[in-house]
Amino acid sequence: MATMPADRSPDSTLALLRAGYRFIGERCERYGSDVFTTRILLAPTICLRGRPAAELFYDTDRFQRATAMPLRVQRTLTGRGGVQGLDGPEHSDRKAIFMSIMTPAAIQRLGHLFDDEWRTRVAAWEGAGPVSLYDELGRMLTRVVCAWAGVPLPASQVERRTVELHAMIEAPAVLGPRHWRGRVARYRTERWLADLIERTRVGFAPAPAGSALAVIAEHRDGRGNLLPRRIAAVELLNVLRPVVAVDQYLTFAALALHDHPAWRERVRDDDEATEQFVQEVRRYYPFFPIAAARVRRSFDWQGYHFPRGRRVLLDLYGTNHHPTLWPQPELFRPERFAGRRVDPFELIPQGGGDHWAGHRCAGEWITIDLMKRAVTNLATTMRYEVPVQNLALDLHRMPALPPLGLTLTNVRRVG
Repeated sequence: MATMPADRSPDSTLALLRAGYRFIGERCERYGSDVFTTRILLAPTICLRGRPAAELFYDTDRFQRATAMPLRVQRTLTGRGGVQGLDGPEHSDRKAIFMSIMTPAAIQRLGHLFDDEWRTRVAAWEGAGPVSLYDELGRMLTRVVCAWAGVPLPASQVERRTVELHAMIEAPAVLGPRHWRGRVARYRTERWLADLIERTRVGFAPAPAGSALAVIAEHRDGRGNLLPRRIAAVELLNVLRPVVAVDQYLTFAALALHDHPAWRERVRDDDEATEQFVQEVRRYYPFFPIAAARVRRSFDWQGYHFPRGRRVLLDLYGTNHHPTLWPQPELFRPERFAGRRVDPFELIPQGGGDHWAGHRCAGEWITIDLMKRAVTNLATTMRYEVPVQNLALDLHRMPALPPLGLTLTNVRRVG
């Protein structure tokens, strides 16, 4: 049996927080291996990257999600008791809720709401001075996803809910006040949505048929029981929060159009070019850094031993930048997707494997659709300038974004 390369530090938690997206990849390069062991939060942890590792990681016979996600992540980003931490029949039952919402018609309806919101906001940006695109996109997506999900959201509450959703997204990988703001935001948002679930169930706040609110509030498990109101709130938030998090990708798409202006012309009337551009944005830019699981039962793989119960981290960012999969991975080259059929374990910014049976993000199709619409709108429905500013992405920070959220000036409508 081969000896797995080991990180030299007694505990790498702070190193992970400092290195951010490159923590696993840098060590894989250092040890000349796509597998190594370390300690995270004082617990022995195996880190993996690459396509074979992704295929292994999403093997549900070998790995489970229960207890894999650290509590600090559950208490901020994913919620306790949500679909991300379930296995077996319980996961299948809960995942079916999300897949039933992600129909082509529903995704198109969300897209139309987004396009309408975009036109409204572009009109407001004209003559309004500098615009922080990331901040504007967050508010846009909060309004859009709540309307789509059947969640009532008064205009006076948009800013508050957007701030809370962003706080949850930013909290897992930070220490101190920002982390605690994320915890408080989750508590407040879960309480808001749990009350809404209860009022929907008793008829005080009827939900549109087929909406996320209606489907989750009415869902019964295999025993015929309604979900506990807090768990239902967690799952409704697992619809709202990921859609708002797409504002990161939309900001990255705008940044890529700025850095590679030739693609602005190519995406205007070419659906295939738009698809290539969007997929390269998803591959190239940092989104969620890692996924976690635990070994279900001991096994050996590529000469290495994986003991039962060991936590395993899959490097999503590192797999999307693996030089074996993606030649010259640090170059932004959308044409690499021309004629390429990407399998479920190669491009994994939102997880790998099967959408229905596994833990791949159910909202991935929504992400792609919204990105295509944003790219089209940026290239065809508006003109703007990007003033001199710091547009560098700090990969030590999770999530990584331009410091000012990409400021636009002199925005004007076209057509």
